[in-house]
Amino acid sequence: MQKTYRLENLSCTSCAAKFEKNIRAMPNIKDVSLNFGASKLMVDGNVSIEELEKAGAFDHIRVYPEKEKAPHVPFYKRRQTIETAISLVLLVLGIMVSFQAAETDPLAVGLFAGSMLVGGYHMFWTGLKNLVKFTFDMKTLMTIAIIGAAIIGEWREGAVVVFLFAISEMLEAFSMNKARQSIRGLMDLAPARALVQRDGVLIELDTEDVRIGDTMIVKPGQKIAMDGTVARGESSVNQAAITGESIPAAKHPGDEVFAGTMNEEGALEIMVTKRVEDTTIAKIIHLVEEAQAEKAPSQQFVDKFAKYYTPAIIVIAFLVALVPGFVTGNWELWIYQGLAVLVVGCPCALVVSTPVAIVTAIGNAARQGVLIKGGIHLEETGRIKAVAFDKTGTLTKGFPELADVLSEAGYTKKEVLKITASAEAMSQHPLARAITSQVPEPYSMKGFKSVTGKGVSALVNGVRVSVGSLDWAEEAGFAVPDEYRKLQESGKSVMAVFSEMELIGAVAVADAIRSESPAIIESLKGMGIEEVIMLTGDHPATAAAIASQIGVTDVRAGLMPEDKLSAIKELQAEYGPVAMVGDGVNDAPALAASSVGIAMGGAGTDAALETADIALMADDLEKLPYTIRLSRKTLRIIKENIIFALGLKIIALLLIIPGWLTLWIAIFADMGATLLVILNALRLVKIQK
Repeated sequence: MQKTYRLENLSCTSCAAKFEKNIRAMPNIKDVSLNFGASKLMVDGNVSIEELEKAGAFDHIRVYPEKEKAPHVPFYKRRQTIETAISLVLLVLGIMVSFQAAETDPLAVGLFAGSMLVGGYHMFWTGLKNLVKFTFDMKTLMTIAIIGAAIIGEWREGAVVVFLFAISEMLEAFSMNKARQSIRGLMDLAPARALVQRDGVLIELDTEDVRIGDTMIVKPGQKIAMDGTVARGESSVNQAAITGESIPAAKHPGDEVFAGTMNEEGALEIMVTKRVEDTTIAKIIHLVEEAQAEKAPSQQFVDKFAKYYTPAIIVIAFLVALVPGFVTGNWELWIYQGLAVLVVGCPCALVVSTPVAIVTAIGNAARQGVLIKGGIHLEETGRIKAVAFDKTGTLTKGFPELADVLSEAGYTKKEVLKITASAEAMSQHPLARAITSQVPEPYSMKGFKSVTGKGVSALVNGVRVSVGSLDWAEEAGFAVPDEYRKLQESGKSVMAVFSEMELIGAVAVADAIRSESPAIIESLKGMGIEEVIMLTGDHPATAAAIASQIGVTDVRAGLMPEDKLSAIKELQAEYGPVAMVGDGVNDAPALAASSVGIAMGGAGTDAALETADIALMADDLEKLPYTIRLSRKTLRIIKENIIFALGLKIIALLLIIPGWLTLWIAIFADMGATLLVILNALRLVKIQK
């Protein structure tokens, strides 16, 4: 029997691989599939949750049924955070004692050793087991380095390295947990229960029990629980969560509706067309999870290099201690030289070379209002060749604004606007708010009526005035001027204003572009970005009109979430690394699948914000060029730091040949390289918007 589970505390790819291996080794297990990005486990076999948690006990992995919500543990209460904090306190106390006495003072050594054990006991345990198996990875490298530092009395240095490693592990776990919250947000978007009419009786059911062909009743102000088609009733449905359209869509019998969208006006009877696991929102969740699985962290250069570097240092240290010792008989000198090689081999500078640059850059970005969720995303941003933008809420403001006012003979534009605002005064529709906000003192109004799917009418100064679709005006017997139709074809929402006797005029409302959008597009092209693309669920005419104003030539409109995902994959095949900038749930799969997902912070939904790798916190699109410049500079500095760290070690190792390598030179080479890479990385502080 195949079951799906959600996992907690799954923070590294190697831990995930080990957990999966442990489960495969259990009896009665036919197949196992572990999605690290989504923290999701699928098991085909007879196994209990207790047995699964036992398989993950080495990293405190917790297992929950897919439908059950895992308890939220605040960041400051997590085990890794507490251990890292205790390690820091012991390290600081040890440094204070060593300055007052000496680094070899028993109390200082005890504090440093305590700091290393608290902050690195998981690393030491894994590293020692790897040594026994002759498996060399980053943890093996760290373990050898710390043991070497302790052997020659460099307790303070060893404790600092362990603390830095604990910080990086903690940040990785924090970043992964934040990213996975997007799945929870998506799962909560659609209601878990639906009101269904069966055999003339209304019953409330879990969505899992709703069948295809059932009639679902959705009242005004309620979310739609299942995908289906409207059987009876008319309403406006806000489906921005699925299609990205900023303006609610009018729904009539026969129209399709989606789970997770909001019914705003009239009551609807909906015939269910898909089971809960096949709804559009369920597909979005699946796409996000798959995209996260594809985007598992790439193996860093240092990790790969450690496979060769660590055994090489160990072999060199033994050879330096043993071979000349046998030849000369001067064991004391050459054992000392061998220990010095271990100090040179201590990867402090190499370990710090990448994190220090990344932490500095991320700190700088945070001060500039840009949240970058990890070093891999910072590095990838420096490599992007193309940028894809969602339209609504990203290149545009995301809400309708008054665009045009047209008046017929006998009326001024100001009068048309005031009459329209007066008739719309009681309406809660977003289009109405765009108009009424422009008129602080409307005419007196009474007898307000909302005509679903058409518009509104009211008595304004005693005259019945209607405001609504151009088709409604034609139904009332008025000839709609071509000018009105042309405005509609340009992507604007046009509302005719008419009385029982005459056509008064029209008002046009549109999702206005952000004032900075054209300059941002031009700036990106000036930086060498090869292609800028607009991906939107909006109407092609609306998308083309917006694109022409901001300078985007590649426009892909009318896209559903899976279409945006496909577009991102096509762009990656053509250009390589591609960034996606978006703000809605419908952008989540594309944000997750892109090389770098960038969310607009304030206007973005939680799912998009947490699925994305980078968030522009203040909705400031002008931060995008800055982020790319910062990332490119960070890439260059990381490469320089690795060259510095390895170069000084190679020079120090060459001193073995004449026998000049001493512990002091070894310490100088190691600490000098560390200081050099830190100072080089601090240059990233100077990069401003």
